[in-house]
Amino acid sequence: MTAPRSTIDRSALMHNYAEPPVTFVRGDGSVLYDTAGKPYLDFLSGLAVTSLGHAHPVVADAVSEQAHTLSHVSNLFGTTVGPEVAVTLDRLIGGGTERAGGQVFFANSGAEANECAIKLARRWAGPGRFAVVSTWDAFHGRTLATLAATGQKEKQTPFLPLPDGFQHVPFDDIGSMEAACDPNLVAAVLVEPILGEAGVVMPSSDYLGALRQLCTERNILLMVDEIQTGLGRTGRWFGFQHLGVEPDVVTMAKALGNGMPVGACWARAEVAAAFIPGDHGSTFGGQPLAMSAAQATLKVMESEDVPARARLSGARLSGALEKLPGVGSVRGEGLLLAAVLTNEFAVPACSEALEAGLVINAPRADVLRFAPSLLVSDAQIDQAVGILGRILARLVAVSESNTPSSGLESAAAAAVPNGGPSGR
Repeated sequence: MTAPRSTIDRSALMHNYAEPPVTFVRGDGSVLYDTAGKPYLDFLSGLAVTSLGHAHPVVADAVSEQAHTLSHVSNLFGTTVGPEVAVTLDRLIGGGTERAGGQVFFANSGAEANECAIKLARRWAGPGRFAVVSTWDAFHGRTLATLAATGQKEKQTPFLPLPDGFQHVPFDDIGSMEAACDPNLVAAVLVEPILGEAGVVMPSSDYLGALRQLCTERNILLMVDEIQTGLGRTGRWFGFQHLGVEPDVVTMAKALGNGMPVGACWARAEVAAAFIPGDHGSTFGGQPLAMSAAQATLKVMESEDVPARARLSGARLSGALEKLPGVGSVRGEGLLLAAVLTNEFAVPACSEALEAGLVINAPRADVLRFAPSLLVSDAQIDQAVGILGRILARLVAVSESNTPSSGLESAAAAAVPNGGPSGR
């Protein structure tokens, strides 16, 4: 059954998004439902956002209760929930048991969390040291500053000139980073522990550790962008914890509100102290409605031990994907995985998967990305792999026979909206 095209009038919307192939109206756990009531296994989670699944009752009840109590007063006044969430995040940064000794700024998105980190780095470093070094193929956001930090020229070109003070080096190349990090100019290094939007690209095991040593030696901040990797998805609370690295600044968003717009920038207390009242702010950042969602989300995450679940479910999904036809390798950590295909048919595979009731995406022409709910069941993993296996078997057969396939071409055209990197 083909996924129905939306009949909703979208003419009043700006055309910065492609026409959606399907319109969803309801979600329940790891399942989405479209306007016709058709179910879809959601193995993308709104790009690693709904990590507890859709409409989780604990989060939904918390948001509903807060909406009936107090939704907003502005940061001119105090509220009760945000400080509690900050304490929990500081403890999770420390590994889950003891606080790390940092402080948190709340925003509405990942881009704003990174914007905070960039401004904090400049404030901390003082006059003259303003540059931020990031990596090619990284994705840090779509505001002008975070776009300047994003290492993707095709996204930057339409908006030139971008703000000054940003440099890029190849990912996982410590020699290039050493050459770029002039201690008289550079305030911070901004890096993803795993390149999510580039196709779940893993660094060498010693890369983050070498970055930490370099930044310490040159008095440069190490800022880790955990917007896609953070809060249990990789099998630890944060990706940097796999290697025992201690960052100076950590940014997060996506999973923090399980669908409510919320982001956060954590920094070591002595770094956070560089901000004084008036340096930075956000009208909606830290407001009670978003904080109640974050508080409930974190409570469930801890009670369910989602890092452990991500490790177990990730191993099951990774092992099954490796056995599928057309899959050359699987990379990633926990439940942030990519299947690297033997041919460039990721886009039509996504389109056919959607028609078959499975939501995934293709960040690259030969890469399929998977980020299901951290509460996904074994049965749902097996069902998703079964759907994909049948699709890949057909696409491999078409590829090997070199027989033109109009179905393949039409699937590629239909899947374009499902294929590119996301905004933050």
